[in-house]
Amino acid sequence: MVSTVTRANDSTHRAVPGLGYDGVVKVSAGGYYGTGVLLFDGQAVLTAAHLFDPGVTSASVTFETTAGSETLTASRVTLHPDYDPVNGNHDLALVWLDQSAPVTAERYGLYRSPDEIGQVLTLVGYGTPGTGANGTIDSYSGESLRLMAFNTFDAGIETLDARFGRILTWEPASGTQLIADFDDGSSRHDALGQLLDLDHLGIGVNEGLISPGDSGGPAFVDGRVAGIASYTASINTWLTQPDVDNQVNSSFGEIASWQRVSHYQQWIDLSLRANYTDAPSNATEVSPMVQEGDSGTSHAYFLLEFNGTRSGPEAWLSVDYATRDGTAVAGQDYLPVSETLVLYPGEDQAVIAVEVIGDTTPEEAETFFLDVFNPVGADFGAGVTQLSATRIIVDDDWWG
Repeated sequence: MVSTVTRANDSTHRAVPGLGYDGVVKVSAGGYYGTGVLLFDGQAVLTAAHLFDPGVTSASVTFETTAGSETLTASRVTLHPDYDPVNGNHDLALVWLDQSAPVTAERYGLYRSPDEIGQVLTLVGYGTPGTGANGTIDSYSGESLRLMAFNTFDAGIETLDARFGRILTWEPASGTQLIADFDDGSSRHDALGQLLDLDHLGIGVNEGLISPGDSGGPAFVDGRVAGIASYTASINTWLTQPDVDNQVNSSFGEIASWQRVSHYQQWIDLSLRANYTDAPSNATEVSPMVQEGDSGTSHAYFLLEFNGTRSGPEAWLSVDYATRDGTAVAGQDYLPVSETLVLYPGEDQAVIAVEVIGDTTPEEAETFFLDVFNPVGADFGAGVTQLSATRIIVDDDWWG
């Protein structure tokens, strides 16, 4: 990726290792490839469902980090149960890694607030390079480049459907997608300005749009995953022709759609929790100790329980949480995490997983903390603003 204002080899677009995007990965399956993003517990990659032909249930996932390139296998893929390939709806998949993701790859939280429209997004992926003036380079045969660009979420897909539903060749599901157009600074090629009166001329030379190979790639807002790249479209009417060349090739005047992560957070969260096969299911099973291991990562689990009464049967409850160093050091002994836990209708408890880093260096047992705060829909009790729990990383390397 990406189709950009300036040429693809412009260094400002290269998402090289060490810039914070090393958890954006190349996903290969069934002879095709796309992009994906490693989620916050390190066990799954979120990507687009349309990368997987019927019957394809495995993939390879390539990480490019400061430690080099590494390709891992994934023998299990979960498509969203309502995936609709005809209309591009619910176009999400979770790719489950067969082993720990590289410690040097960033893990990313979800952007959960439904206030994405009007926000600047960072798009990152491995798609075919190109420029807005000429579209993607169909003859490109070089290495897959991880590129980045910026854009602005202009609207939800339902706004476009309400105005042009009769001429659209697909039927998008309301509230599930976010759209942005590829602007060149002129009103002539401001697609959503012309089509929906959403005048916005772009953000200059940093603007970009997804291209083939970016499918499944993340759109970040404030460092969290707000969208998953799905498709591009060129929309013209007898009054408006914003596309510079009237071809669907990621050029100026086209629009792109991302699956809206805030809409799908429940499916993502519950899918991740269901994969914690060794997690405690009640308070008596919770252990304050976790074995370090010799390599990769393993999970230390915390169990959050709700014992109150909801305001209604469909009410969501949430807390924010973040790890904190004790004698264990984030990035060295465990991987730090800062996220939101939601208890969905019917849930009174859920686990929080933190990755502990394995090594073969003899050392003393070390501790780290998990702080839970900012409850929404409930409280911790009179005068209590934060809960904290400790985990002890037990070294399993022999002292000589």
